[in-house]
Amino acid sequence: MIDRDTIDRIYAAADIVEVINDYVTLKRKGVNYQACCPFHNEKTPSFVVSPSKGLYKCFGCGKGGNAVSFVMEHENITYPEALKIVAKKYGIEVKEKEESEEDKIRNNNRESMFMLNSWASEYFVNTLHNTDEGISVGLSYFRQARGFSESTIKKFGLGFCPSWGDKMTQDALRAGYKEEFLLSTGLTLKREEDGRLYDRFRERVMFPVHNVSGRIVAFGGRTLRTDKKVAKYQNSPESEIYSKKNEIYGLFFAKKAIQQQNYAIMVEGYTDVISMHQSGVENVVASSGTSLTTEQIRLLARFTKNITVMYDGDSAGQKASLRGIDMILKEGLNVRVVLLPVEHDPDSFARSHSAEEVRSYVAQNSQDFISYKAKLLLADAGDDPIKRSEVIKDMVQSIAEIPDSIQRSLFVKECAQLMSMSENILVTEVAKHRANSLGDREASEFIQRESRRYWKGREEAKPESEEGEHFGHLTIGSSLETIERELIYYLVVHGSKNYEFREGRKIVPLNVADTIIDEIAVDDIHFNNRAYDKIYALCRTAHEAGRVVMPDELASHSDIEVCDAATDLLFIDDQYAMSEIWTKKDVHTTTESEVLAKGVPKAIQLFKTKVVTGMIAQLQARLASEDISEDEQLEIAAEMVRLNRLKVMLARKTNRQTI
Repeated sequence: MIDRDTIDRIYAAADIVEVINDYVTLKRKGVNYQACCPFHNEKTPSFVVSPSKGLYKCFGCGKGGNAVSFVMEHENITYPEALKIVAKKYGIEVKEKEESEEDKIRNNNRESMFMLNSWASEYFVNTLHNTDEGISVGLSYFRQARGFSESTIKKFGLGFCPSWGDKMTQDALRAGYKEEFLLSTGLTLKREEDGRLYDRFRERVMFPVHNVSGRIVAFGGRTLRTDKKVAKYQNSPESEIYSKKNEIYGLFFAKKAIQQQNYAIMVEGYTDVISMHQSGVENVVASSGTSLTTEQIRLLARFTKNITVMYDGDSAGQKASLRGIDMILKEGLNVRVVLLPVEHDPDSFARSHSAEEVRSYVAQNSQDFISYKAKLLLADAGDDPIKRSEVIKDMVQSIAEIPDSIQRSLFVKECAQLMSMSENILVTEVAKHRANSLGDREASEFIQRESRRYWKGREEAKPESEEGEHFGHLTIGSSLETIERELIYYLVVHGSKNYEFREGRKIVPLNVADTIIDEIAVDDIHFNNRAYDKIYALCRTAHEAGRVVMPDELASHSDIEVCDAATDLLFIDDQYAMSEIWTKKDVHTTTESEVLAKGVPKAIQLFKTKVVTGMIAQLQARLASEDISEDEQLEIAAEMVRLNRLKVMLARKTNRQTI
C-alpha cells in the first residue's frame, strides 16, 4: 500500500501537460492546451488540459481528471499502478506500507494460485502437443473439428488434460505444488469417502481464462465424449483469484481492438470468440461460461460504451439475446443486436467468412435494441390484443432501465412509432415503472418533461406567480438531477467558504460545507446520482473529523466516478461566474458571499422539497395498490399527512428566502 506522503509527492511533482504529452500531442490555446480526445474518435479537438488547475476534461465524451487518473484511464490500470508510472517519470521512490501478516498470507496464497495456474496451462499445452492422447484426441479436435490454426491454438493457450484419473495432480505434486492450492484453484478434487485426489478436467480439451491483465485465473474444459451423463463443460470453481461474474472471456486479447473500433461484439462461448479472432475480427468477447452479469458489463465499459450482442439465428438464440439487454441498458451502455443466418452460430459464421465479410454483415444487419426487440415480440404476438399489451409492458421495462433521460426519450419515440401508439401512453408507463420498480423519485417530473418535449413540442407555460423565483441557476421546475448538481457544486467548489445568512434582523456567519452537510444529514437524505452521493459521503466523513474536503482532493480521488464528477464541476466554475448567473436572473448581487447566502439555502430547501414530493408520490402509488390492508392504509395516510405538512413548511421557507 502506497503511503500518503509518497502520493502527495507524486501529485506535487506531476505536471499534467508533461504527463499527457507522453500520450497525446497538446497544442496551446490561451492559458490551456487542446487536443483530439484519446478516449473517443473526433475530428475537432474537445479535449482541454488546464495547467493552472492540474486537470483535463473532454467536452465530447465527458472524461476528466488529473495526471494520475489520465494514466489510469489510458492504460486501463489500477490507481496504485498509475501512481507508480507517474512516480517513475519524476524519479520518485514509491514507498509502500508494510503489509500485515494476514495480508502477506493472503497475497502469498493468491500468488501461489496464479503460479499453479500458469504451470497447469503449460502442462495442458505440452500434453496437447507432445503426447499420443493429446495429439490424437485434443489436437485433432481443435484442428479438424474447429479448424483452428497452430497460431490460434498457441495464442489462446489451448491444451488437453490427460484421461488418467490423477495424472495431472500427481505431476503437479511432484513439481512441488501444494495440495491446498490444487484444491483451492479447483484443478484437483478430493473424494469424500477415501480422501483420494483426482483431476477435475481429466480427458477434456482445455481453455484457459485470462483476466484483463493477462494472468490465468481459471480454466474451462470440454469433454469430447458423447455420453450424455457427462457434463459437456467443466469450469473452475470460484476461488481467491477467480470470480466468474467478474471475468469476460477473451477481453485480454480483445481490449486493444475494442478501444480502436470503439465497440465490442458479445458472443456466447469460447469457440465463438476464438473463431472470430482467427477470422481477423478481434473486438470479440464472451461472458465466460455464465449468464451476463452487471460486473462483466462494467468491466467492458472501461473499454467502450458500445456493445453489439451476436447470437445464433435460431429462436433459442434470439431469446437468449434478450436476457442480457436490460442489464446492459441499466448500466448506461449503448446496445445493438445482430442475428446470424439460421444455419450459423458465431463460430461457424466466422469460419466460413472473411473478416471483411463478418464486419460488413455486422454493419448492415445490427439493429438498435428497440427495433430488434419490438419486431421479435410483435411477430410472436400477432394481432392478439392481450399479447400485444404484454409486448408493450416488456418494452416499457427495457426502456425504463436506461439511466439517461435523453436516451429514454429517444427510445420512447422510436417505440411509439414501431407500435403505432401514442407516445403519451408510453411515457406514462415508463415513468410508472421507474417510480414503482426502480424507486425513481423524479418519475412525475419525467412525465412532464417528456410530454412537453414530445406531445406539445414546446415548453409548458408556468403560472405567473412562479416568474422570477430562481434558485442560483436553478428554477422551481428544475429536475432533481439538476438540483443535486448545483448543491454538490456549492459543496465541492465553495465548501470551504463562509457567508452571512440573514434570519430576520439577525446576521449569522455560516460555512457552506457545514450548512449543506448538517441540513442533509439531519434528515438522512441520500443523493439519487451515485457520484454525487459518493462525494457527499466523503465530505460528510471529513466534516465529522473536523475538516473540509478541498476540490483538488476530490479531483485526484482514486475513484474515477468521483474524480470525473468533481472535475466536471470545477470546469463549470471556469465557464460560469456565479455573479453572472445571478445577474442574468435579475437578482443583483455584488459579492460572492451574497451569492452564496442566497443560493445555498435555496438549493437545500429545493432539494428537500423534491425528495419529500417523491416520497409522497411513492406513498400515493402504494395507497392505490389492491393488495394493501386497512392497517397499512391508515399508516400510509398518517405518513402522507406528516410529509405534506413538511412540504408546506419547506415551501414557506423557500418563499421567505426568495423575497
